[in-house]
Amino acid sequence: MEHTKSQLDTNGLNMGYVWMICLVAACGGLLFGYDWVVIGGAKPFYEAYFSITDPAQSGWAMSSALVGCVLGAAISGWSSDRFGRKKPLILAAILFTISAWGTAVASNFDLFVVYRIIGGIGIGLASALSPMYIAEISPADKRGKFVAINQLTIVIGVLAAQLVNLMIADPVASNATQADILATWNGQSGWRWMFGAELVPALAFLVLMFFVPESPRWLAKDGQYEKASRMLGKIGGDAYAKQTLADIRQTLVGETHKVSLAELSKPSVRPILIIGIVLAVFQQWCGINVIFNYAQEIFASAGFDINSTLKSIVATGLINLLFTLIALPMVDKIGRRKLMLIGSAGLTIIYGMMAAAYATGVLGLPVLLLVLAAIAIYALTLAPVTWVLLSEIFPNRVRGLAMSAGTLALWIACFVLTYTFPLLNAGLGAAGSFLLYGLICFAGLIFIYRKVPETKGVTLEALEAQLAQGKVKLTPTKASASA
Repeated sequence: MEHTKSQLDTNGLNMGYVWMICLVAACGGLLFGYDWVVIGGAKPFYEAYFSITDPAQSGWAMSSALVGCVLGAAISGWSSDRFGRKKPLILAAILFTISAWGTAVASNFDLFVVYRIIGGIGIGLASALSPMYIAEISPADKRGKFVAINQLTIVIGVLAAQLVNLMIADPVASNATQADILATWNGQSGWRWMFGAELVPALAFLVLMFFVPESPRWLAKDGQYEKASRMLGKIGGDAYAKQTLADIRQTLVGETHKVSLAELSKPSVRPILIIGIVLAVFQQWCGINVIFNYAQEIFASAGFDINSTLKSIVATGLINLLFTLIALPMVDKIGRRKLMLIGSAGLTIIYGMMAAAYATGVLGLPVLLLVLAAIAIYALTLAPVTWVLLSEIFPNRVRGLAMSAGTLALWIACFVLTYTFPLLNAGLGAAGSFLLYGLICFAGLIFIYRKVPETKGVTLEALEAQLAQGKVKLTPTKASASA
């Protein structure tokens, strides 16, 4: 296998090819981010159009996509083990396209919810499969950075949705009623364009996915060793392909193609699965997604009107993007475990300060600054690192199913978080709610310190062998080893 010098890094890897594949797969993350956040900015306008005044109905509109997320995550393991990683990602792209079109043209609230759920299924599939696919393609010493790119595209999708919402929405009077909003362009058509804009990246993702290869690890698991070897050869040449394929086959010795749920309860898998599920739940219950989903309410309680809120939401997106970019090289340099500890400790402190700000009535700019600080810490640590860990800690044979279980837990946790915040906010107030999230972050800090291993620079196959033996301190491998 020959490549030009400009394509190869010092280890003989064709990094241009790896970048191309990973960026296409990470488009699933971009659509995940856009679809997830666009509803926040559109909320005042579609609620006016559909005459939504009941808090329960409002909450259902916001959280309905999560039903699809849970379903998508639930089928991601079965579909990725049965059909590979590529085909389910193509299905996710189709679902994003249908959802973007359907929510934009929905004539009634029930249809709007149906299309949101369809988009949620796409999110559930992409959130599990994009990072897993990238992890299986990437060389070991660069795996953290490449999987973190998926988080970067999620953040870009979030910011894109926030900017689109800001550019589309006309200014709204601070004292505007729902009837006033309904009479405006925002209430009649603007919110439709916010959802419909997703068609552009959704169609691009759909087309590009036909040009990327199947995961070599799934091909080997399916017995397609020649195709797996060719794919690995394109990444690093014949020697790299031979060594990596040998490592993969070693982890599959004596295994059959069919994987059952019972295998997740095996002594060699169960402790790893528990770590993955706890990390997935913690990433949601640390509370940051409350800020994205209920930004309007949070900033309103801090004294911002609807126009200032839209601008403040964009500020959160910019901070999110900036610190995610900073995080990319840090995942492999500093390591997963240290970043997770820094993130959980940082959020514990910031939430305590936010609780104090609300309790003492110090609102406005101080609350905005604390919100931005919380997002910066999250974007630098828990957001990218959780997906990296989930994509790499599970054994080759059950990776699809285990990743599905972890992602399913994540979306169930997200649903609980999203559904309970209005109740917590009503019962405990903003101060009590953020104090509770601070306590959760402290509990997460203790768990990570005691249970989560450092995995940077360790091949997936070596990682599997060492975790199966209960080893928490792992030995990094050479960059030339397999991913």
